[in-house]
This record gives sequence, C-alpha cells and structure tokens, in this order.
Amino acid sequence: MKTTLSQTSMPVRLVIGILLIVAVSLGIFFLVMLPPMKELGLMALYLGITALVSALAGYIAYRLGWINFSPTLRWTLLGGYALASLLTFFNVWFSAQMMFASEHDLLLAIVLLVFAGGMAMVLGYFLSNTITERIHQLKGAAEKLADGDLETRVPVNGRDEVAALAVTFNQMAEQLQAADQKQRELDTMRRDLIAWVSHDLQTPLTSMRAILEALADGVVDDPDTSMRYLHTAQRDVKNLSALIDDLFQMAQLDAGGFPLHRAESSLGDLVSDTLESFTELAKQQSITLEGNVDSDVDPVMMDTQSIGRVLNNLIGNALRHTPARGRVSVWVRRTASGVEVTVSDTGEGIRAEDIPHVFERFYRGEKSRSRATGGAGLGLAIARGIVQAHGGGIKVESGPGKGTQFTFIIP
Repeated sequence: MKTTLSQTSMPVRLVIGILLIVAVSLGIFFLVMLPPMKELGLMALYLGITALVSALAGYIAYRLGWINFSPTLRWTLLGGYALASLLTFFNVWFSAQMMFASEHDLLLAIVLLVFAGGMAMVLGYFLSNTITERIHQLKGAAEKLADGDLETRVPVNGRDEVAALAVTFNQMAEQLQAADQKQRELDTMRRDLIAWVSHDLQTPLTSMRAILEALADGVVDDPDTSMRYLHTAQRDVKNLSALIDDLFQMAQLDAGGFPLHRAESSLGDLVSDTLESFTELAKQQSITLEGNVDSDVDPVMMDTQSIGRVLNNLIGNALRHTPARGRVSVWVRRTASGVEVTVSDTGEGIRAEDIPHVFERFYRGEKSRSRATGGAGLGLAIARGIVQAHGGGIKVESGPGKGTQFTFIIP
C-alpha cells in the first residue's frame, strides 16, 4: 500500500516542482527586467512549452523504469546528470530561438551549454564515487556477514541516508553477534544439563539397584542393616522425584503453560511454615535461621504452593552456601510495588561473573556442580519463572565473601 502511494505521488511531486520553478523564474524575470505584459506573456509561453517537454521527458524516463536497467548506481547517477543537461540545453536553445537571438549568440550559447553540460556530468561522476564507495563497503560487509563473520562492521561517514543505513547495518550485526553468542552459551548449558541430569539420575539409580539386589539376594540379613538400606533407597527415590519435578516445572515454564491457582492467602503463615521446615537442618549446620513479616502484609493474592516453592529454593540455597555459625534471614514487607520478600545469608557470596547468569535455565556456577551443593541448576530459574508468572520480578545482590541477598516482589 505504501509503495503504491509513493509511486502515485512521484508524478505529482514532479508537476509541483516544475510549476514552482516556472513561477519563480517568471517572478525573477519580471522583477529584474520590468518587461511589458506582452513580453511577460511570451516568456510565460516559452517557459511553459519547455517545462512541458521537460516534464514529459522526465515522466517517460520514470515510467519506463530506466533506472532498473542500469548496471551500477554510478551509471544511474550519470544518466540523471546527462538527462538534466540535455533538457537544460533544449530549454535554453528553444527559448533563444523563439526570442530571435543572433546566430552568433545562439552558437556561443550552444558551445557554453555543451561545456556546462559536460562539466556537470564529469563532476557528477566524480562526486557519485563518494556514494558508490560507501555502498560497496556495505555490500562487502553484508557478504562477510552472510559468510559468518559476525564481527564485521562498516565505518559511518556523513549524516545522509547511506550513513543511516550503515548505522542500522552495524546495529543489526551487533544484534546477530549477541544472538549467536547467546545461542552458543545456551547450547553449552544444554549439553552440560544433559551431563548433570544424567549424573544426578544415574547416581541414585545405581545406589537403589545395588540395595535392591543385596536385599533380593539375601546378602543382608541383619534387620538394622536392612532398615538402613531401605532408608537410603527412600532418600534416593525422594531425590529422583524432586529432580523430575524440577524438569517438569521447567518444561511448563518454557512452554508458557505453568498453571497458577491464585487466591488471597497468608504469606506470613507460609513463611513461618517454610522456616519451620528448615529449622532442623539449620540446627544441624549450626546456622541461625530467622524471619520477620510486617503486620500489614497479609492477605496476598498468590498461588501458595508456587510461592512456597520459591521460598524453599531460596532458603535451601542460602543454607547450602552458608558456613557454620552463619545467619540466614527472611524479611517480608509491603511496598508501593507490592509485597517484597528478601532472603539473605552470610555465606560465600556469588562471583561477579556468575551474577548475570544465576537465573538462567540450566546454569550453575563452578562451585555448585557437586551433588552436595546443588542439583541440576534449575531451582533459581524455576523461582524466577514462578515470580514472573505472578507478574513480579526477582533480583540478586552479592559479592565474594559478602553474602547473598535475593529479593522478589509479588504485585
């Protein structure tokens, strides 16, 4: 639709431009020469005839699409200069003929017009190089980009449309390079995820198989030992179930089909229950576990089970990375943006290079790749997905040796 309107308006622009030039020329002729009305009328007639011929020539060239047959932009510009020179020559020659100029003056005018037209074409050809060279640079850069050289950039010279195109090209190249880097990182994380999940699945399965084979073959006949084996198998089953739940929730979040059952609930009670569930673990690790919920927080519109999962992930991570005699704290307050929940610890902190990636799917820092300190690296990604599904946001502040503070908001 835009192309059709543009093609329709081009002839209109040509006519308006020619009429404006005729009017300006007649105005200058009248002001400078102060001719009688008869001469003014003749001048208007001559200019009208030459303008009509020029308009027809330009419109025919436009309709024939001669620009599409040009092998290069340089020849296109040169053809435009040539056509303009020929029309200029015709206009002056016709006007001089109609005004009965002397043969000497007419020949001199022809020579000068030929010279002026030739000079215009030579200068036009020379100046067109400044445009075509920049376009050739863009063409070469585009070819390199197509061949996979995503670091290709073009210099930006000037402030015209070609310069704007160069800026846009560089922006596109930067975005492609960033997307390629992101894809490479994602592919690496996915490969790592397969390795980690395979290890996390294989370890408990191997343990359970050994336990079951020992019990089935009668190798273990002591009741206490048998019970200890069964408890170990129960723990392995629990770990497998948790891992499978993580993978299932991650798949739901990726597909955008994570179900929320929101209702007005007590966030204070949820925090209290969650802290209670971690109390024994904190005592075993000699870690102080504390919480504080402002009185004006409840009720909160939320999916209680999902937000409970977020709290479990954050508090569990804090306890895993906090040494003995450390402290893990939970604060809940109401702000202008909603209900703000903060989980902080006095642990080892997160390295600066890991902070931008802690919420990414399938990402784990180097220090948490053992089973003792983490699973498949999905907990924080799931927490972020749940908070975002509630319309909120989550952030982290940390530094090596300074502890870590996670904060999320439920609007």
